[in-house]
Amino acid sequence: MIRHASAIWNGSGKEGNGNLTTQSTTLNKTQYSFNTRFAEGVGTNPEELVAAAHAGCFTMKLSFVIGEAGFTPETLETKCELTFENGAITKSHLIVTAKVPGIDAEKFQAAVKDAEANCPISKLLNTAISSEATLL
Repeated sequence: MIRHASAIWNGSGKEGNGNLTTQSTTLNKTQYSFNTRFAEGVGTNPEELVAAAHAGCFTMKLSFVIGEAGFTPETLETKCELTFENGAITKSHLIVTAKVPGIDAEKFQAAVKDAEANCPISKLLNTAISSEATLL
């Protein structure tokens, strides 16, 4: 399977702007610029998109891991906080809240650590990855 996205940039790094389009067109000429990356502005930025990808990938993997343990999640909600310092992504921290009927805290925490280590985006990122989890 190959997935793709494209970026177009016009102008200099600081004054220019660009747009991003994904294969599914969920992003379709979505604006990004210096301001949306380093200040405030309407549009997205690469770090925000990586955070969304990591949150989504981890959450789906967690659902599979919990399912393999014999449980069915009612809800899994994950926030990914990506740290971008000195031109590098230095950390990705996953914060998950879950409702999983019947699972105990130990099995849940083990599933979280499994998903943290084994989701494809975690494997892609060359940075510190951590998580915290709350079972409701």
